[in-house]
Order: sequence, then structure tokens, then C-alpha cells
Amino acid sequence: MTKLRTAPRARRLRDTLSPYAYVAPFFTLFVAFGLFPLIYTVFVSLYRVELQTPGDMEWRGLGNYTALLGDEFFWTALRNTFTIGVLSTVPQLVMALGLAHLLNYKLRGRTFLRTAMLLPYATSVAAATLVFAQLFGRDFGLVNYAFGLLGVGPIDWQNGTLASQIAVSTIVIWRWTGYNALIYLAGMQSIPSDLYEAAEMDGASRWRQFFHVTLPGLRPTILFTVVVSTIGATQLFGEPLLFEGSMSGGISHQYQTLGLYLYEQGWGFFHLGRAAAIAWVMFLLILVLVGVNALIARRRSRKEAGR
Repeated sequence: MTKLRTAPRARRLRDTLSPYAYVAPFFTLFVAFGLFPLIYTVFVSLYRVELQTPGDMEWRGLGNYTALLGDEFFWTALRNTFTIGVLSTVPQLVMALGLAHLLNYKLRGRTFLRTAMLLPYATSVAAATLVFAQLFGRDFGLVNYAFGLLGVGPIDWQNGTLASQIAVSTIVIWRWTGYNALIYLAGMQSIPSDLYEAAEMDGASRWRQFFHVTLPGLRPTILFTVVVSTIGATQLFGEPLLFEGSMSGGISHQYQTLGLYLYEQGWGFFHLGRAAAIAWVMFLLILVLVGVNALIARRRSRKEAGR
């Protein structure tokens, strides 16, 4: 009789604990490789820690953060991150929106075109950047050769401030435009066709349908891509590092981003404490930018709801 009573209890206990056992491996790995490094980075950012002697830690409090405010290269990296982010994000999303609009039509070879859109995204960052570095070469680059045919003199894409930032932004645009185009395409296909039919019956042209039906229906998708692109631009690292192979981002730090500045401080100058502080400044910057984007989107939604 006792065995009959304990069997249902054991079964209920097993049914209760089994879901936690299934998700335990994920949370174990998350705590070990996600949460613990995050907390430890906060701890390290409050100390003076050198890469050669990580055991010798000197308390600095907020000294690493205040040192960043007085470092001109930090402000240069912050300005470059913002400039490259704008130069890469705005054209990228505009082009992705246009490509998605074209792919939404019944074209021949649509499947092939949609697959081809992902090829730049699937390409290695190192391979893509090295190819573009050759294309933007000052003396033998294909881009300067094309400009020469138009009567434009050679441009120093690696040493010029704006030129180098445009070159790095071009790599980002090439890699991520197709990815965002497919996201927009999925959003467009989720818009009810009845809205287009009603707009067409009212005499709206395709352009008016695009601005008054497609764009409002894509607003959540556009907000998502803006947020993701903003985070990616803030963390930009591989393209500027491999464009010239320098941690300083050029001779005068003209295209050094915050991610590259963090790498230089931590693994170039061995200042792990300052590198951890830079990481948290980047994290706070991302929170601010994402919060601003969400606030703007919410205000626009309220204004349209009040009309």
C-alpha cells in the first residue's frame, strides 16, 4: 500500500522537475560564460589590472572611467563610431528597403535572388574586408581606377579621415544590406493583401501604396532593424581592424571605433581595467541609443493613434 502511494508522488516529482532538468544545461552555460564574465568585468573595471600580471590588482574606483573622459583618443573613437554608424546604417537600411520592395514582386528567379542576398552575410568578415582593402587601394585599387576614368584623381582611402570611414562603411553596407532586405521582405509578406487591393481600388499608385500601406505595416520591423544595426555599429570591430591591419585605426586614429579602441587598450597596451571600463561605457551607450529609438517610436505611435 505504501509503495502504491509513493509511486504517484515520485511520478509527480519527476514531472515537476523534468522541465527544469531540460533547461538546466542552457542556464548553466549562460551563468558560466555569460553572467559571470559580465559581473567580473564590472569588478575588473574598478581596478588597475595589467595583462602581464592579472593577479596584481590596484583599487581605482571610478578612476578608469574618469581617465577615459580625459583621453582624446576615446572621444575620437566615440566620434568615429557615430560617424561610421550613420554612414553605414542609413544607406544600408534604405537600400535594403528598396531591394525588399523589388523582391516582393513576382519576378523570375526570385528564389535565386533571395538566396543571393544572403551570400555577403555568409561571407567571412576577414575575407570581405581584405578584398575591399584591395579594392580601395590608393595606387592599384579598382575604385580609384574607376574614378580615374571619370577624371577624378586618386583618393587615399586609408589615410583620409572621411574617405577611410566611407570605405569601412561600404564593407558594412555590403555585408548587411541583403540580410536586412530579407527581414523587410518577410515583414512585407505579412501585410494583408486586402490593404493593397483597397488602396488600388481607390486609385493609389504603387508609390502611394508603398508610402501609405507598406511603410506603416513595416514600422515594427524597421524599428527592429534600426535597433539591431545601432547595436552592431556600436560594436563594430572586425572591419576597421582588418582594413589596414592596425589597432589604432589608421595613422591619426581616423577610423578607430570604440570596439577597436577597447582592443587596443586591453591587448595592445595590456590595460585590462581600462578595457573593461570601455566595455561598460559601450554597454551604457547601447542602452541609451536603444532607449532613444524606442522612445521616438512610441511617441510616433501615440501621435498617429491620436489622429
